[in-house]
Amino acid sequence: MKRPQYIPNHIPDPSYVRILDTTLRDGEQSPGAAMTPHQKLDIARQLWKLGVDVIEAGFPCSSENDFNAVKMISEEVGNHVGVDGYVPVIIGVARCNEKDIQIAWDAIKHAKRPRISTFIATSPIHMEHKLKKTKEEVLEIACRMVRFARSLGCDDIQFVPEDAARSEREFLYEIIGEVIKAGATTVDIPDTVGITMPWEFGKLIADIKANTHGIENVVISTHCHNDLGLAVANTIEGARAGARQLEVTINGIGERAGNASLEEVVMALKCRGHEAFDGLYTGINTKHIFKTSKMVEEYTGMHI
Repeated sequence: MKRPQYIPNHIPDPSYVRILDTTLRDGEQSPGAAMTPHQKLDIARQLWKLGVDVIEAGFPCSSENDFNAVKMISEEVGNHVGVDGYVPVIIGVARCNEKDIQIAWDAIKHAKRPRISTFIATSPIHMEHKLKKTKEEVLEIACRMVRFARSLGCDDIQFVPEDAARSEREFLYEIIGEVIKAGATTVDIPDTVGITMPWEFGKLIADIKANTHGIENVVISTHCHNDLGLAVANTIEGARAGARQLEVTINGIGERAGNASLEEVVMALKCRGHEAFDGLYTGINTKHIFKTSKMVEEYTGMHI
């Protein structure tokens, strides 16, 4: 099936699922998995062959190396157009502050489809102990930073309410609704600490879809961690409940116990998309999974 036209906040085909690969950002947060900028560029080229819709290239403000890697990927892979018009979105990740967002934009702005992904914690435990901020302060910062990202000339903004799975529902609906008004195009719902059960995660996505003002104007994404071995199950439940972007990594690598594995999520949809998922499909060229998996193994030293 043909990949639909890319519109930041809307997927023309309701059965199409975008695949966001975060091997180069979250994957690299696996202990001992650091890669050189040229290795990252190699993997990004391979992710292009794989047909990944969105490449999360890194966290540009974290180091000069990461900035350079993201910039190289944006300039080369982010301008490599396939015969069918396919060109991946390139993401730079930023905390909700002006400095991070500016640096992320400087790293990705040369891509044809640049996207800033900015995050701030929304769970009571994180707001109190990590941010030391009130709900009102977090809401104000989130909206201001989405507007700031738009003001730089970026029209594709992903907002991430960190630790969404443990956030109060009403606050989650409110902050997501407000960042949509401020200009967010994708809303990413993470199970940051990998604590959620599949039926809970599916309900979380369904509830956000049912109760958030303006949610029809954005793409809902999932980002699941594997601490209890449920990242793939949670991701699939998210898709069943209406998420249309799924965040994954090659070989399931990532911080702590890892992320949802690209190959498992993609093959679940490919093998069972018709019967079990009402026709959901991706644009991934599955013939390239094996080669990509081997390359990531070699560069990270993490063998499966």
